[in-house]
Amino acid sequence: MSPLVVAVVGPTATGKSDLAVELALALGGEVLNADALQLYRGMDVGTAKLTREERRGVPHHLLDVLDPREEASVAGYQELARAAVDDVHARGRRVVAAGGSGLYVRALLDHMEFPGTDPQVRARLEARVEAEGSRALHDELARLDPEAAASIGPRNARRVVRALEVIELTGRRYSASLPQHVYEVPAVQIGLDCDRAVLDARIAARTRRMLEAGLVAEVEGLLAHGLGRTAARAVGYAQAAALLRGEMTADEASDAITAGTRRLARKQMGWFGRDPRVHWLDAQDPDLVARALDLVAQADAGRLGLATADPAPRRSLGS
Repeated sequence: MSPLVVAVVGPTATGKSDLAVELALALGGEVLNADALQLYRGMDVGTAKLTREERRGVPHHLLDVLDPREEASVAGYQELARAAVDDVHARGRRVVAAGGSGLYVRALLDHMEFPGTDPQVRARLEARVEAEGSRALHDELARLDPEAAASIGPRNARRVVRALEVIELTGRRYSASLPQHVYEVPAVQIGLDCDRAVLDARIAARTRRMLEAGLVAEVEGLLAHGLGRTAARAVGYAQAAALLRGEMTADEASDAITAGTRRLARKQMGWFGRDPRVHWLDAQDPDLVARALDLVAQADAGRLGLATADPAPRRSLGS
């Protein structure tokens, strides 16, 4: 029987990548990336991708597997990620997945359907976004599938378009195809929580480090190579591109990156906070690694149930 996958999840800037390396070293494991943007080659500084030295000899899977001009897909990730899990398990090693992309984590661990696509339908809906704005299409989604609309923000044009596309093609609610909280790949999920003020300070400091480490030069090189829509719209990359075009000052770009990252962190916490299977730890705990290993040991022994009796817990940062 294969060992449980250990998934380290939660908002950005809480130290998921570092904890994953520590757990892999302690458990004889290998790390599997579950961050959509870290799939891209050359997107290193702005995604806080660990350097080879920081990986400390631990093999990492699904880093640098896409060209920035390509569009990442959840379905494609699921296929690659599960193949990586099978490969690691076949060699008698433990998988430690780490990332804050909620749909990618769910695609790895849970049963998740992937309805087909239609380029003509997609193009028509995208044209409507340009003409009418994403909020108008979000209002339409709210009428057709209130549950899906509640989980997708009106500014997330890509997901709004995808939801309406699925509804048109299948005749079913988009929310019916979303994953349930039932593992298809047995796992234990460890969430990293952090006081809101502390996390905000961490995010601001990380923005400064990224800019000092050459984020703008990284984006300049990527733009010369060509960027797909997903990569170009990513937090940090979009603002650095605006700076290079002269649309923002350096201070304005820095502030915008920090604000965008804080919004992302809130969104991630909302996503993972609704999953009752996530066991939360304080990212600032000096005994974090030991506590995480204890959770893994309890899960391996079958002594770790749901993190709460509430079937739909809702956490907020710092709660």
